[in-house]
Amino acid sequence: MFNRFQGLLSKGKKGIGIELAPERINIAQLRKQGQGFKVTTLYSHEVPEGIFQGGQIADSPALADLIKAAIEGSKLKVERVASAVPMREAIIRIIPVPAELDDQELRDMVLNHEAGLYLPYPREEVDLDYQKLGFFEDEDGIQKVQVLLVATRREVTDMYLDTFREAGLQVDVLEINSFALIRTIREQLRQFAPQEAAVLVDIEFDSTEIAIIVDGVPQFSRTVPIGTFQLQSALSRAMNLPTSRNTELLQGMTIPNTPVEGTRSGQTGINPGMAALLRVLGELADELRRSIDFYLNQSDNLEVAQLLLAGPGGGIGQLDEFFTQRLSLPTTQVDPVTALSLEVDQEIPPVQRPGLGTVLGLGLREV
Repeated sequence: MFNRFQGLLSKGKKGIGIELAPERINIAQLRKQGQGFKVTTLYSHEVPEGIFQGGQIADSPALADLIKAAIEGSKLKVERVASAVPMREAIIRIIPVPAELDDQELRDMVLNHEAGLYLPYPREEVDLDYQKLGFFEDEDGIQKVQVLLVATRREVTDMYLDTFREAGLQVDVLEINSFALIRTIREQLRQFAPQEAAVLVDIEFDSTEIAIIVDGVPQFSRTVPIGTFQLQSALSRAMNLPTSRNTELLQGMTIPNTPVEGTRSGQTGINPGMAALLRVLGELADELRRSIDFYLNQSDNLEVAQLLLAGPGGGIGQLDEFFTQRLSLPTTQVDPVTALSLEVDQEIPPVQRPGLGTVLGLGLREV
């Protein structure tokens, strides 16, 4: 039961990383090279409409067939994979437990006692994993240890495991996509002090996953229903173009340096397509601000040091400057290729790099 949701820090076994997203299947294979890593395979396969609904797998047999086709297209011969479920499907909590517990006692307390206090579902309906973090003293001077608790509903876990099984693949590791992404920018996160938080903004196809990270660990998470599809749709409607799942048009855009007040009032002096795009980005910025304010209001002596843009929408030209101006917070677009000093055989455009964090993080699990 516990082992069905594979360990957060367990090692892979020479497989590949596969990211399942509503619009694409991404595959990455890495190998150790000297002190670093080399990307030996990086492949993407389109997913048509109807396979996912609301971010969840709606047609498992069809998705299994697409995974088979993607493996064939990548020309890889593998049987084992690492994959991830969306953060929106997970419950992530940091809980304090007595420091004097041995490993078995800790496991029993977390999985059989403490977990039930933090789960909105019956204990028997979820798969759980946990990881010990650092020690601390509580307000009474009692030494305790923080434990990272991660849970998903069992029906979600089953759906992913069954889909891969139907595709003829064995899942070595099933984790949360934000953990895979964090793995690729771990060194970048280490630059922040313990009182500084980084906000990871993962702009995916039909949603944006927001994770507030302190000491490399997500402390708060939220999913906002604005993604690249919503951005592209707003752009297409304003330009009288048909709506498409293909977001190449969006990737070719560069966000202009427009004063904040002009963006909010609509007096931007730019074309209707860009004005529509800026309005949706403004909505996303407002949701980010609400999430940040909500978390900071519950946290003492903590400040947000930086926004980190990731996902397929994270690389849009000058999007970092837009959020820096709109939210008055330093913002950068993550680049997992550079962050990991990866050797690649072909040049990967900067606009695409933020979208590779999850699949490269999964690939690292299998090295």
